[in-house]
Amino acid sequence: MFNPNKIKKILIVFAAISSVAVSGCITPRSKQQTATLLQAGNATQEELENQVDYLAQVTSMRAQMYFKFEDNSYADVGAAEVYKSADSDIVVQRPANIRLKVEVPVIGSDVAVMTSDGTSFRVAILQDGGSGKNKKFVTGTNSADYSELQEKVDDVVKGDSNQVKKSANAFANFRPQHFTGALLVSPIDKTKFLYLLSTTTTEEVDFKLYKKKDPLGWVLRSYYLLDEFEKTGDGSLKIRRRFWFDRVGTPLLTRQQIFDDAGEIESDIVYGKRGKVSAEGNYVLPLRVEVTRPKEKYKMTLSYKNPEGVTIGKQYPETAFQLENEWNLPPLDLDEKLRELQREKSKGATAQENLEP
Repeated sequence: MFNPNKIKKILIVFAAISSVAVSGCITPRSKQQTATLLQAGNATQEELENQVDYLAQVTSMRAQMYFKFEDNSYADVGAAEVYKSADSDIVVQRPANIRLKVEVPVIGSDVAVMTSDGTSFRVAILQDGGSGKNKKFVTGTNSADYSELQEKVDDVVKGDSNQVKKSANAFANFRPQHFTGALLVSPIDKTKFLYLLSTTTTEEVDFKLYKKKDPLGWVLRSYYLLDEFEKTGDGSLKIRRRFWFDRVGTPLLTRQQIFDDAGEIESDIVYGKRGKVSAEGNYVLPLRVEVTRPKEKYKMTLSYKNPEGVTIGKQYPETAFQLENEWNLPPLDLDEKLRELQREKSKGATAQENLEP
């Protein structure tokens, strides 16, 4: 039977819902700050590849640099130990040679000297600021994985307030060859690798905006990604490098990532602003290079003390990259230590099998 009261209630509810919907369309919500989308420039893949090849023109370099080391062992809890800058003398030469000497500022006393010939490395830890028990002559193979030895050879003294001791001990896990791929960028090689170009956009903090008291300082920045793949024997592909080109303005190479066989990042390299380098000024190179090693949990930064005093293109003898233990430091052969550890694990596994019923 028709019920006028029921129909009246339905109309009242409908009118209320309609009022809310209409008012929602007419009255906007309060405005919210969002990230600013930065205008992106364009470039062809060939133009981007040419930027990589330009940096690859550097066949050798010798420079006085500021060296900064950051221990990220506590990165999982949001903490890091940043050591003060030290003075360094660095020589790099293709294909993968490097000699790096780090010294205490002002007094000029050597903290560590290290070399790599592309196959093996040697690190002389000359100062530990204490008893001297951490002074060592560390040797190893570039391609070896010493992650199993991390706890055994980790001489970093956590919480030590002595600056020299902390810096010197950190070098026990430092590998000089980690800088070669950053300073001696390998050229594009299409006979060996495949290259794929893509784009991405990331949300970042622009500190220039932030300093201008922008409520957020957030921007959306576009990048070109140039991935380098190696074709394996079974027909699959392995990523070897990824180049990031900042598209704000003229696209510019600002980052290089190097990957291991498992596709994990070995080195994450960030390049700073460019400037003229060498007395002739005929090279425009990044004046600051930052290398992060996620596996070893540290970050290193190199910046030129005197860009005009950099020597580029000189040929150095192989002996310049063959460090000898002239200080008679206690040797630490990481390859031998790794073999010992593997033998211990093998004996332990055998003993466990014998105990099983």
